[in-house]
Amino acid sequence: MEQRKLLERELDILRDRLLLMGGETELALQRAMHALVGRDSEVANQVLERDSVIDRLELEIDRLSVEVLTLRRPVAKELRLVLSIFKITPILERIADHATSIARAALELNDEPELKNYAELSEMAETALEMLQSALDAFTTNDSEKARKLIEKDQEVDKIYDILVAQLLETMSQDAAKSTRLARLLFVAKNLERIGDYVKDVCELTVYMKEAVFIKHQ
Repeated sequence: MEQRKLLERELDILRDRLLLMGGETELALQRAMHALVGRDSEVANQVLERDSVIDRLELEIDRLSVEVLTLRRPVAKELRLVLSIFKITPILERIADHATSIARAALELNDEPELKNYAELSEMAETALEMLQSALDAFTTNDSEKARKLIEKDQEVDKIYDILVAQLLETMSQDAAKSTRLARLLFVAKNLERIGDYVKDVCELTVYMKEAVFIKHQ
């Protein structure tokens, strides 16, 4: 019975740490896009400075996960929970890395003449952020049905990405002087598109945790 209580307590700690890391990742993405759209270099630097917090949380969750697996020997749904957390943690770290890349692009662009506002870029970011928040909520509530629906939503990000890339390439062909700056926006768009893909991975792990099935290659 004591072992059971220890396992439950340590699983609660793991969930809390993952949600804390998820919140930091969401904030990093929000701030990075604010820095880009609002030309706010101070906020961009905040994203870069906070990245170490996310890295530390990743290491802590890895350590806790290994300890639970080796010392408590969870089975069935508890084992799937620990394995899912162990796999989601590096996914969140990669999303945070994309946010820092956007922040660096913002720092570069903020020192140059302002480009026109591409609404699709903000739309992509908003959709990706909503997906990330909903995916973490689905994981927390063990809602595999919600996770499955979110996987389909990634198609919206891809469609906006295709439209935005076409616009940026057309402008680049018409105005060579803006090519370098527009290329940075292409880079930002690709980062957002990859974030959508990573959110899908989180959702697939939520389905695995709840239903004990792998859907990644279905």
